[in-house]
Amino acid sequence: MSRVLGIEGTAWCASAALYDTATDDVRIESEAYQPESGGIHPREAAEHMREAIPAVVTRVREAADDEVDAVAFSRGPGLGPCLRIVATAARALAGTLDVPLVGVNHMVAHLEIGRHTSGFEDPVCLNASGANAHLLGYRNGRYRVLGETMDTGVGNAIDKFTRHLDWTHPGGPKVEEHAKRGEYVDLPYVVKGMDFSFSGIMSAAKQAVDDGTPVEDVCFSLQENVFGMLTEVSERALSVTDSDQLVLGGGVGQNARLREMLAEMCEDRGAEFHAPDPRFLRDNAGMIAVLGATMYDAGDTIAIEASAVDPDFRPDEVPVTWRETAPERSRAGDPDEVRGAEALVTLGERVRKQRRPKRYRHPELDERLRTERTRSEARVTSEARRAGVPTPVVYDVDDREAELTFERVGRADLRESLVEERVREVARHLAACHAAGFVHGDPTPRNARVGEDRTYLIDFGLAYYTEDVEDYAMDLHVFAEALSGTADDADSLQTAFEEAYREAGDPTVVDQLREIEGRGRYQ
Repeated sequence: MSRVLGIEGTAWCASAALYDTATDDVRIESEAYQPESGGIHPREAAEHMREAIPAVVTRVREAADDEVDAVAFSRGPGLGPCLRIVATAARALAGTLDVPLVGVNHMVAHLEIGRHTSGFEDPVCLNASGANAHLLGYRNGRYRVLGETMDTGVGNAIDKFTRHLDWTHPGGPKVEEHAKRGEYVDLPYVVKGMDFSFSGIMSAAKQAVDDGTPVEDVCFSLQENVFGMLTEVSERALSVTDSDQLVLGGGVGQNARLREMLAEMCEDRGAEFHAPDPRFLRDNAGMIAVLGATMYDAGDTIAIEASAVDPDFRPDEVPVTWRETAPERSRAGDPDEVRGAEALVTLGERVRKQRRPKRYRHPELDERLRTERTRSEARVTSEARRAGVPTPVVYDVDDREAELTFERVGRADLRESLVEERVREVARHLAACHAAGFVHGDPTPRNARVGEDRTYLIDFGLAYYTEDVEDYAMDLHVFAEALSGTADDADSLQTAFEEAYREAGDPTVVDQLREIEGRGRYQ
């Protein structure tokens, strides 16, 4: 049993909390920064932290009677000036009380509070917050990033749109309110495997308002598309990892429409969904204290001299010392019917693939995506065969019903046979696709099939034609993320994959992959 005092201050909310493991009670004291105009100004946010942190800490100390076993604080990611103020306060308090110090990753805390309040053993987590948006899954002692934003966090993206309208921060609740009176208009929808991008849709939304589209319609459509993207990639992460549990984290998770979409998706695929109480979704010290207590009980504390903050502290950099090995998920061979993220696949002498309507998506958007992806899959699957890539023969296409009939290929998914030579074959196949001028779009171990002497690529539904090296590198990035979440020896397999791609394709694509991996969107 332990009592941990947590301090949070990564960007806009100065917060302190006390967590008592004996009662599972969390007391939170917070003072939020409210900019007079625009978004968060780092200097003003730091000034707010300097004034508010002592006040919230004092209130929690009084409630605790200074009976505290450890002090936990958010080391990052976040705004450097704010993080340093919080760290200084935590060090001083730990010294005063003569208790250990625990450094917490803010994004892992979002995940762990969902795991704690749900009781789920091994969920996938969608973190949807201001400066971040990513999917996390546990594998081999760390939380692996299965997919993430390629440009900006979801909350910041929405705020950029609302600043264009001269609305005050935060913009999310205002978009949610206006959306209640809106109707659907067409906006961009961009997913690449389990990754996603918001820059295009935000630019289009600004332009739509400037062109006279009612702001209520733009807000409604922003929610439908942005949250539809997040729900789709969450379902893809559940499918790739064979998980049947999803938790939500981050301040954007307070949006009722996002929670509704995720709940509907999980219900339709037989998975469990949990969204913590709103006080644990927005930035708060409660989640810092809860994870801090877990880490303290595991002996995961830090010395004062090792407590430097990290504004770009990624969740996959954290050794998860407090968890045992994740339970094995059952994979019952090759069943007659397989539910993927996008479609229901029926296996017989031939393979029938049905893109059934998604209840969580707006009907107009859903029909467009199902039709476009069915046509693309049929066309590019055949195009890949002409480029020398082993793919199934397409026997029939019904784009009105979003159905395809294929040759049955391979004996199992690649994830059942993740060895170097098979991974090298996938690299060579992707290089051939790229040389022919298109990307696969979703090259995961579930979307390759292994036979006795061949590895096939399947499921080209997210494929598109391009000559951009960035797009080719994104194909490699999607495969690398999927490997990290499904393979025990992901690093060595990724090395072999990249070596084979360099030999068969354009080496500058791998160089561009390094640039993509270095993008940390935490500001």
